[in-house]
Amino acid sequence: MAKTKRILMLLENNAYRRDVRVRQEAQSLTEYGYHVTVIGPRAPGGKFYDTVDGVVLYSFPAPPSGEGLMGYAVEYGYAMIMMSFMSFYVWLRHGFDAMHLHNPPDTLVFIAMFYKLLGKPFVFDHHDLSPELYYYSRYEKRGNQRVYQLLIWLETLSCRMANHVIVTNESYRELDMERAHLPLDRVTIVRNGPDLRQFDAAVSPSQPNDRVMIGYLGVIGFQDGVDHLIRAIHHLVTVLKCTDFTCLIVGSGSELEHIQQLSRELQLEPYITFTGWVDYKQVPDYVSRFDLCAAPEQPNPYNHRCTMIKLMEYMAFAKPIVAFDLVEHRRTAEGSAVYASSHEDFAQKLALLISDPDMRLTMGALGRQRVETTLAWEHQAQALRRVYDTLFQKG
Repeated sequence: MAKTKRILMLLENNAYRRDVRVRQEAQSLTEYGYHVTVIGPRAPGGKFYDTVDGVVLYSFPAPPSGEGLMGYAVEYGYAMIMMSFMSFYVWLRHGFDAMHLHNPPDTLVFIAMFYKLLGKPFVFDHHDLSPELYYYSRYEKRGNQRVYQLLIWLETLSCRMANHVIVTNESYRELDMERAHLPLDRVTIVRNGPDLRQFDAAVSPSQPNDRVMIGYLGVIGFQDGVDHLIRAIHHLVTVLKCTDFTCLIVGSGSELEHIQQLSRELQLEPYITFTGWVDYKQVPDYVSRFDLCAAPEQPNPYNHRCTMIKLMEYMAFAKPIVAFDLVEHRRTAEGSAVYASSHEDFAQKLALLISDPDMRLTMGALGRQRVETTLAWEHQAQALRRVYDTLFQKG
């Protein structure tokens, strides 16, 4: 019998249990017979060593989230030191045959390059476009050009040194092929598809709402556009005089307090409820209660290329979507969404769906069908499996 191949994953940007993509990839690879170990930051109450559904976890105390260049340098520098030592510990205790890097940061490539010298191939899992996130989204074209170029260099180095690159959508693949000059066969799309087995099993029959419920699910960060959703709701109430709705915002993030303050300033407390962070196991129950869903990410070179996990989770529950007009929103949602050009237009689209339940049902059915046939995790997991089967055959 062939020896079980061992994969070591490095994760800095989130705790394992809170990262849907990493958890789905690790569990799927474990189900396919690989032995998976993950090194990442520790969640509150977490332990140095743990196992979750067959996946081995080693975690280090999470650093404070970075703000500004010095903040990020401290956060990523600390994480790099911790993951370097812990990867050496895992190598000595368990051994591993390949590494799997989840960016950001793209500096993880330096750890992988050391082990590549020892014959360990690695896969670069391209989650975020760090240069665009920094320059266009975070600082709105006011970022330092040298930092921007450094981020491009690190991303290109990660892509070129990797034995294979995994991306979340067509836009990422196109950019990696153009910027890092990768051939098509070195880049595989593995989307953030919802696992319908977990979702369908968890859903309880939703209770009818007294008023139409608008839902938002996900991170509330600077690039997520929740402030535009708040302004759209203000326009919906004050200009369009549409008040027969409630809005439930499920999630947390660095901008949550700012968003809550904006809601109070615009006197929207009667219409908007914030839940804060919820465990992923609770997500199906919340989404099943929504009548229509919001994807308020604003158009910019970063968001245009990103596929938001929330979009496919909405679609998995056959929920119609109002979204800003982004390239990857259209590629993902197709006819299950209506697309807005401004927060005033966003409000108009919300009003349209609030008033037309038949349209909501039709759009929702289109989204569910697209998830079942193309986007669901079962289809993405097969692509991931092929990457590793090919990687180890070549090895």
